[in-house]
Amino acid sequence: MGKVYYISKNVGIGLLVLTTIALATIIALSIAYHKEKSKTRDKPGDGSPHSTTTMDTPSTTAFVQKEPWDYYRLPDTLVPVCYNVTLWPWLKSNADGLFIFTGHSSVVFKCVKETDLIIIHCNKLNLTKVYGHHAHLRGLDDTAVPSIQKSWLVMKTEYLVIQLRSRLIVGASYELYTIFQGELADDLEGFYRSEYIEDGVKKVAAASQMQATYARKTFPCFDEPAMKAVFYVTIIHDRNTVALSNGREIDTKDAVIEGFPVRVTAFERTERMSTYLLAFIVCDFVNIQSTPNSRLLVRIWARRKAIDDRQGDYALNVTGPILQFYERYYNVAYPLSKSDQIALPDFNPGAMENWGLVTYRETALLYDPFLSSTGNKQRVTAIISHELAHMWFGNLVTMKWWNDLWLNEGFASYVEYLGADFAEPTWNIKDQIVLYDVHKVFAVDALASSHPLSRREDEVNDSAQITEMFNTISYSKGAAVLRMLSEFLTEPVFTKGLSSYLNTFAFKNTVYTDLWDHLQQAVENTPDIHIPDTVHSIMNHWTLQMGFPVVTIDTRTGSVTQNHFLLDPDSVVDRPSQFNYTWFVPIKWMKTEVEQEQYWLLHKTDINSEMRVSGEEWLLANINVSGYFRVNYDPSNWERLLSLLDTNHKALSVMNRAQIIDDAFNLARAKIINTTLALKTTKYLSKERDYIPWQTALRNLNFYILMFDRSEVYGSLQAYLKKQIQPLFEHFKTITANWTKIPAEHTDQYNQINAIGMACSMGVQGCRELIKSWYRQWMENPHHNPIHPNLKSTVYCSAIAFGGVEEWDFAWMMFKNATLASEASRLRAAMSCTKIPWLLNRYLEYTVDPTKIRKQDTTSTIQYVAQNVVGMPLAWNFVRERWGYIFQQYGKSSFSFSNLISGITERFSSEFELQELKKFKEDNLYLGFGSATGTLEQAIETTTANYKWLKENKAQVLAWLTEEAA
Repeated sequence: MGKVYYISKNVGIGLLVLTTIALATIIALSIAYHKEKSKTRDKPGDGSPHSTTTMDTPSTTAFVQKEPWDYYRLPDTLVPVCYNVTLWPWLKSNADGLFIFTGHSSVVFKCVKETDLIIIHCNKLNLTKVYGHHAHLRGLDDTAVPSIQKSWLVMKTEYLVIQLRSRLIVGASYELYTIFQGELADDLEGFYRSEYIEDGVKKVAAASQMQATYARKTFPCFDEPAMKAVFYVTIIHDRNTVALSNGREIDTKDAVIEGFPVRVTAFERTERMSTYLLAFIVCDFVNIQSTPNSRLLVRIWARRKAIDDRQGDYALNVTGPILQFYERYYNVAYPLSKSDQIALPDFNPGAMENWGLVTYRETALLYDPFLSSTGNKQRVTAIISHELAHMWFGNLVTMKWWNDLWLNEGFASYVEYLGADFAEPTWNIKDQIVLYDVHKVFAVDALASSHPLSRREDEVNDSAQITEMFNTISYSKGAAVLRMLSEFLTEPVFTKGLSSYLNTFAFKNTVYTDLWDHLQQAVENTPDIHIPDTVHSIMNHWTLQMGFPVVTIDTRTGSVTQNHFLLDPDSVVDRPSQFNYTWFVPIKWMKTEVEQEQYWLLHKTDINSEMRVSGEEWLLANINVSGYFRVNYDPSNWERLLSLLDTNHKALSVMNRAQIIDDAFNLARAKIINTTLALKTTKYLSKERDYIPWQTALRNLNFYILMFDRSEVYGSLQAYLKKQIQPLFEHFKTITANWTKIPAEHTDQYNQINAIGMACSMGVQGCRELIKSWYRQWMENPHHNPIHPNLKSTVYCSAIAFGGVEEWDFAWMMFKNATLASEASRLRAAMSCTKIPWLLNRYLEYTVDPTKIRKQDTTSTIQYVAQNVVGMPLAWNFVRERWGYIFQQYGKSSFSFSNLISGITERFSSEFELQELKKFKEDNLYLGFGSATGTLEQAIETTTANYKWLKENKAQVLAWLTEEAA
């Protein structure tokens, strides 16, 4: 390793003198900021000692890559070593009504290849020219420094380009200094502002979201994950606020700069890390923290009222144990001096794993012991567990480029269940990965428009393509595949390999093959572990090709085959596979309640004589859904499994009962088995009381509701589902003493919600009256809500659906006055349940008014309306009419934006709707679809499959439901 230039604390504080000088200039410029935004850049080298420039105006000509600054990836000529960043966010608007931040930064970098260009990311920043140029360059250790010939900004690739008059010296280190200002906008990306009301007073906080490509909106930087560096951060802020960053505060001084009384907070240097993990917060929040004698400082930050109401206590209680669990699991100590977690009123993703300062939506971190539900509590636990898992896997060791994002997100999505299980061992939360990840991603990965976990680097270039990687494949398939890997290697071998990987690559970047190397070493050092090939060979089949197999077992002959499972078997897969869509498939299986030795399917077809059964024997493969594949059987074994469910369903685990239902419904949609066979798997549900099978059944039956709730089939479907749900409704009525108590078991509390929600939707006697009476009691006394927090979402939605304007307006009033974020979230979703069209249209208009619906909630609120059979066409028209605005506001950065298209189109099932969707694509090609580009293709494919399925199955579904409901 070459010489590293660290900046000492004294030098760092000393830079405040420079800060004063630099910021004096910037303050004068801030007034002119609004006017300057509309200008094109000044010509380089205009000779003025100080001038401000903005980004280039967009070009209408075709973009051709020919110069180094035309490419989205940085050249490999320079490597950053450390940054010194000083920022001053202004929490009051200027004369033009704009909020801004000002600052300056220096980056020390090393030249590793000869070049006369400095290319560094810079986006939407006004740079102050010093002696005619955008930046000042100097050499370190008396290195001669070339003079700057010219400098300019490139909008498309988001670069500051500096052309030198001679070349930099290979091996030498240099420092680049810039002064800048930017808008502290409400766009929820980069350094942005969050506005909220507390105690009737409007307040402003400054917060950051750097992932994936928004650090460059805050200061000029080498904004790629492999460009790790050390950061020294100083924040200048109002004296009545607190400043937070990744490191601990090491120095705080009051000062007066240009007549403004401010506080200057300096932070300890960070570890070597990626730019996307940087975080800066300025706010008036307060905190609760771990006991003074704790080894690690843990703090929970939130609005004062939230902390006073003890909404941060639960997060503080679980954070310490989860961190300790991961230290043992990874066999690597937590590498930082503190762990801050903060709940923000405005935040785009659910949470962000900034190293040492994790940021959350309020609903993801805050839990009110009296007003929050069991579901809120589990969400807080799971998200904290997910983000803390990243402190090692993602932050300490980071993927080299965004094409391997699944290494970060898939891993955290898997081990979050382990961390949450450690914190709350009575919840059996590990079983729920089958519901929330495995079954969830099966639906996406069964499409011909899916993609592999690891994409080629050249497929992921610009910001929209990077944001698009934050999808179900990266998170949920990554989790499912890693869980499968852990199962067949065994958890001790898996964790041994992980520990070796993390210790070897600490503070560095990796590609997925590095992980396979260390897991292979762990296998080779464990004599009793036997796998049919190397970890590389086995896992490359699962990560380098999209999709998954359906394994078909013929119990009459012992024949075992695998085929690429596609929801629409007639769809064309355009993406070739080097493995011809075959996999190494680890199959855990049992024969009539006796678990057998694991079997590996290594080829397209095989014969396993042990898998023959006779008489009343039955066979079940993929025990506890440990493998990422679906299972099909010969008709006689299917019948034996259906008989088992009917006579003794508890002979199978809850996960395998869920698996039988989910596999059958999806095999039927893919025309592999008959639709009536899938429907038969739900006949036993009148005897089922467990959550996971019921939730799986309802998710699959919801597809039938979506396909048929606008047709004559719906009446028979409703009658059948009423017959199946009524025993569950009566069961919970009994064990809760006529709804006066809450079930003791964690998942029973979830299933009670299912029972009430479905019973009311299907017309079970007494349900609607119960719901309406609870809601009416609340309307009559708004200060006393008689509805248990667990049941609020269901009760609010149902009561508003059954009610009219009065019920909706009451919910809106309570939404505006809610001080608990999860309560506001429930009400926001419930208001979309009304059946009154003009109310839904008014609500849609509210979504694009930030004074009514926060920007972070716009797309999800539109989706909620689309889930309503009355609201779906209204939401579709609304989005089409305003696509330009919606795309401009949310389409290029929001991680949840892609869900908007899939959410609105989930009911689409006619030729007319398919053509409308294609026309929508054609009409808006000039604008683009940003991070929803892939989702739009999936929506077209899914609509095509729905249309064909409906045409082929409607008649037989109607006949079967009519007969069964009778």
